[in-house]
Amino acid sequence: MLEQVYDSEFRPINRGYNSVFTPNRLSIGLVAPLETYAMVPVPTMARHLERVQLAEALGFAAIWLRDVPFNVPSFGDAGQLYDPFVYLGMLAGMTERIALGVASIVLPLRHPAHVAKAAASADALSDGRLILGVASGDRPDEYPALNIPFAERGERFRASYQYIRNLQQDAPAFDNIFGSPYGGMDMLPKPVSGKLPLLITGGSQQDPDWIARNGDGWMMYPRDAALQAQIIREWRARVEAVGRPVQPVMQPLYVDLVENSEARPQPIHLGFRLGVNQLRSYL
Repeated sequence: MLEQVYDSEFRPINRGYNSVFTPNRLSIGLVAPLETYAMVPVPTMARHLERVQLAEALGFAAIWLRDVPFNVPSFGDAGQLYDPFVYLGMLAGMTERIALGVASIVLPLRHPAHVAKAAASADALSDGRLILGVASGDRPDEYPALNIPFAERGERFRASYQYIRNLQQDAPAFDNIFGSPYGGMDMLPKPVSGKLPLLITGGSQQDPDWIARNGDGWMMYPRDAALQAQIIREWRARVEAVGRPVQPVMQPLYVDLVENSEARPQPIHLGFRLGVNQLRSYL
């Protein structure tokens, strides 16, 4: 069992982050597309907006989008098809309470000025409901299509992350491999609270101490519950060692519910095929 955290709250950032992450409380969101497409890599996106609104009405904490620039056949998953930032703009106008997350933007494949502008816009349009996951990417085929060396993704991730953070300041001046704003101009809009919540995904080609020092939380991968608890303990110790307050963790879990409510879990990619009572037990 994982020990309780005795902080009453994580350090507040914005409306979405604050509603999703509370110490010692599990919140559950859904990953778009909200449909089963296990036999084909491309979803239909049928009734997609209606399903997101239903998720909000049912009390789910967040809806999560993914950043999948290309449908890579060998990977077998095209995500929710629509560009995440364009889709966030639509969802911001068609929902009221549910947090809007991206898990995760592949920073090395985008210019950080565009990421910062689009993310701050989505945050403003949703009244502070954006949670931005960031990653270094795991699809090697996408990098040559954009003339970006796959081997440089770690350096580009780190530089992009810092660029985005810097642009949250007023008229910043700094040097970066992506460019050097000179301080005589500004990026608008700013995030509603003045800061975007940035959650780092996996290792993102970075030193674990760097992740503990810089992220507003950590996106993990699904594992056996006992092993996951141990990894979270190590994460908490690392965050404490670098002098930061406790940070939240989150994980995805692909679920294929079967008719038999007591069906034991069978592994699938990033999750389980199981009965609903077994899912309750896992959670």
